[in-house]
Amino acid sequence: MRYDVMIIGGGPGGYTAANKAARNGLKTVLFEKNKIGGTCLNRGCIPMKSLIQSAHVYKDAKDGELFGVSAENVSLNYDRVKERRDEVVTQLRTGVEKSLKANKVDVVNGEAKIIEKDKVSCNGEVYEGDHIVIAAGSIPAIPPIEGKEYAITSDDVLEKDHQLKSSIIIIGGGVIGCEIADALNAYGVTVTIIEMADRLLPTLDKELGTRLNMFFKKKDITAICSAAVKKISEDHSVTFTDKKGEEQVLQADEVLIATGRRADIASLAEDSLGLEINRGVVSDENGKTNIDNIYVIGDARSGNIQLAHVAEAQGENIVDLILGKDPEIDMSVIPSGIYTEPEIASVGVGEDQLKEKGIEYQSKKFLTGANGKCLIENSESGFVKILIADDVIVGGSIITPHATELIGELAIAVQKKMSPEQFVKVVHPHPTISEMIWDVVK
Repeated sequence: MRYDVMIIGGGPGGYTAANKAARNGLKTVLFEKNKIGGTCLNRGCIPMKSLIQSAHVYKDAKDGELFGVSAENVSLNYDRVKERRDEVVTQLRTGVEKSLKANKVDVVNGEAKIIEKDKVSCNGEVYEGDHIVIAAGSIPAIPPIEGKEYAITSDDVLEKDHQLKSSIIIIGGGVIGCEIADALNAYGVTVTIIEMADRLLPTLDKELGTRLNMFFKKKDITAICSAAVKKISEDHSVTFTDKKGEEQVLQADEVLIATGRRADIASLAEDSLGLEINRGVVSDENGKTNIDNIYVIGDARSGNIQLAHVAEAQGENIVDLILGKDPEIDMSVIPSGIYTEPEIASVGVGEDQLKEKGIEYQSKKFLTGANGKCLIENSESGFVKILIADDVIVGGSIITPHATELIGELAIAVQKKMSPEQFVKVVHPHPTISEMIWDVVK
């Protein structure tokens, strides 16, 4: 059977592209070697946020006295936490599977390989099609550390039958490492983070990582930065050199490697196809590869921002290209969120970038201590910050409760190139955390 579109990978980018292609009358097949939903749904965003929500409930129950609520014998049932995680994942995955079925997308469970520019092999069968979309996703990136086999990855925590230990060393202070650290700390685990860069969240503005480290210190989460891990031993001791170049050894009950993710493309295509690879499948800004009918989206794309909503948007746009239309979604402005407590979110350019480019800008900040809703929720000392250049809002960051729910508002302002004067014309409700954005712009 010949298809209009063949899609390799059933994560957010893949299933979004498949549904849109099918709705537009294109005969579509979707290949997925594991479970529909990909990393985000099965071992990433969704299970992580479920563990975090359980951690918040547990913490709130223990700390209820502050709000006049007393609870006795509060305890944690981590098995139930994992059951709840799996229930949420299963419900969402079932919903995606039903949508694919309703749109009449053919779903093939198996590892697909591109053998010719219009042919894909899977489970011993060959499928033909006019267009191929690579949405193969990513896997944990494991650096060549001696003894890495004695460590676990985020996949083990988020998808498998992980058991809580009394202490853990997390190698990597990026988004994944910090989110897991915060959740496990709330569950009572002693957490130490070892990060090679000079701060947590090294890919974001310096102020965000610095503020998060301040929150972590209050929670007794230890972050050791400017440190290079040399070895992991069978007894879960980690040997590393500190910022002074001196060798140190720490031991815990468990070691987690959280040093990012890499494109899962090891067996994606025959070498003879000539698909250009460089830490992912190389493409132009629209996702077109060096082969005219093959496209790539999401984590499998070289240099791509590894976020589920980026993959979804690219999935929408790639189908527009296949249909001969201009891409519908503007990919120039991408918001991001970190689900620690409090949450952190950002969008647009940061201060570091503006300084590097020599662009004159104005930074305006409003603190959570002056916001009624933040005080009511007993928020840590955070802020809303916006950056203005040439009288246009070009970026912003939020460290507050529900920051990830608020960043979309700033994303619209940045994408629409709004001036502060235009933004403040919209009345914001009171008391809310969202009014901090209004207050800072005024």
